[in-house]
Amino acid sequence: MASFDASRLILGVETSCDETAAAVVEGGNRILSSVVASQVDVHHPYGGVVPELAARKHIEAIFPTVHGAIQRAGISPNDLYGVAATRGPGLIGALLVGFSFAKSYAYARNLPFIGVNHLEGHIGSVFLSDDPPDFPFAALLASGGHTGIYKVSGHTQFQLLGQTRDDAAGEAYDKVAKMLGLGYPGGRIIDELARKGDPEKIRFPRIYLDREKFDFSFSGLKTAVGRYIGANEKDLEDQIPDIAAGFQEAVVDVLTEKILLGAQKSGCRHLAIVGGVAANGRLRERVTEAARKQGIGVHIPPISLCGDNAAMIAGAGYHRLEKGERDALTADVYSRAL
Repeated sequence: MASFDASRLILGVETSCDETAAAVVEGGNRILSSVVASQVDVHHPYGGVVPELAARKHIEAIFPTVHGAIQRAGISPNDLYGVAATRGPGLIGALLVGFSFAKSYAYARNLPFIGVNHLEGHIGSVFLSDDPPDFPFAALLASGGHTGIYKVSGHTQFQLLGQTRDDAAGEAYDKVAKMLGLGYPGGRIIDELARKGDPEKIRFPRIYLDREKFDFSFSGLKTAVGRYIGANEKDLEDQIPDIAAGFQEAVVDVLTEKILLGAQKSGCRHLAIVGGVAANGRLRERVTEAARKQGIGVHIPPISLCGDNAAMIAGAGYHRLEKGERDALTADVYSRAL
């Protein structure tokens, strides 16, 4: 097998949930192509991701998506120097499709292969932007499946400071959207509706747990919204923008306070927001404003890199391969973070 050359190209593959994605990244930070085949229309009628349907759609999309990424990058497969794929956490059936394909692709072309932690990929997405942070920095990772705060000391050095004890922030958005009959995915819809509502008209609880620590809980907030909806069914339609605004403000209040606390307590002068919820306009506004007052730099990937994508997997894989790490063909996927 060829030795690793840091100047060459990495193919990334991502299928942890309902996006089939492939990308080619040069040097760990320059995106040559990023292709995402979305399954939103497939899962929309169910109000959430159906694992079996997701896996079947990945099987259909994986080859054309990888082929498309190679073509858009303007390269030949012979130009690749390594392959990286999401190993977990995620839906087992979905993960197996991309991980198995990537292993086979690497084996057939005698390329180095590495499995990448999906959360590590999200944190690394900030280095694919034009304004990457200096080390160390605090990172808020908020998505449909995960919410946590990390101290990041290097491209492969992460310290988990705290995480959700129940629902993830993005999961709460999706569930509240389903309660309101808004469809899936809920994050973008609620963000747009909230801008038309009054965030102070309906005040939902802020669940901080221990305000000096970094764990989260969003199940109580979700329950409070559900109870309000149940008690106000007769005039619910007129209140939907205010409910969305009140719910979103409760989530953003907690996320903003916790990530600022994380930066302060870990001695970081920079922070990053990554994951699907990082696309939320209100969260971006609030964190940027609060951090500015404390002299802390804020770094957020472009919206195209906030959701699941393979460019972040290729970028993270580059740094693992650069360290000499490799995964054997016997490597398997995992559903929960290791």
